Amino acid sequence: MSPYDPSAFPPFAVTVDLVVLTVRRHALCALVVRRGEPPFQGRWALPGGFVRDDEDLAGAAGRELAEETGLSAHDPALPTGNGAHLEQLATYGAPRRDPRMRVVSVAHLVLAPDLPAPRAGGDANSARWASVEELLAMRDAGGAEEGEQAPLAFDHATILADGVERARSKIEYSSLATAFCPPEFTVGELRRVYEAVWGVALDPRNFHRKVTGTPGFLVPAGGTTTRQGGRPAQLFRAGGATLLNPPMLRPEV
Repeated sequence: MSPYDPSAFPPFAVTVDLVVLTVRRHALCALVVRRGEPPFQGRWALPGGFVRDDEDLAGAAGRELAEETGLSAHDPALPTGNGAHLEQLATYGAPRRDPRMRVVSVAHLVLAPDLPAPRAGGDANSARWASVEELLAMRDAGGAEEGEQAPLAFDHATILADGVERARSKIEYSSLATAFCPPEFTVGELRRVYEAVWGVALDPRNFHRKVTGTPGFLVPAGGTTTRQGGRPAQLFRAGGATLLNPPMLRPEV
């Protein structure tokens, strides 16, 4: 058997890209950064970067998350609310997805409550929250002046669309929608998360009946709030259930 010769194989790099979703002003938004260096200099892109020699994929994703948002990933061994939800989304490895060299990206989905204005880091010279509707519309747009309406860099429009669909489908059968909420929230605030993620309007009474009647979904927090205006509303916390039975099915649009 011939000895292994690394030079016989073409080199390639591994990156992590982050689909960071939050609900701001009742709209589903994603974090994007304007690239400060080639390739695609000046274009909007998802945050991310190359995996370092001493990192595993989860470590690289956590580092990029901290650098781009100041958030830490939720530790499953600790109570909920101690960090952002972070999960691996999919792997993207088309041969020419990056003009620099062969690059395989392992994308991750991040969900967190209403987040503050982002700060740019790394090779990004600006960062912003943009509505998912606006970003996905860029896929069919041309290169407008200064790249404002140009498609996202690399294959990030595809990655974003996959991340949004993962979030939309997963909140049907899991308690993941509570990851968009603060540790204590009202049923109305949770309903607005579903409305923002799905892009539909839901009947408040039916929604209240479903979420409070689903075993393990919500537990009373023992208080009320008037932050929504009007009468005091009961506060809840996420329950222990990870799968919802029955599921919260998306209305057909």
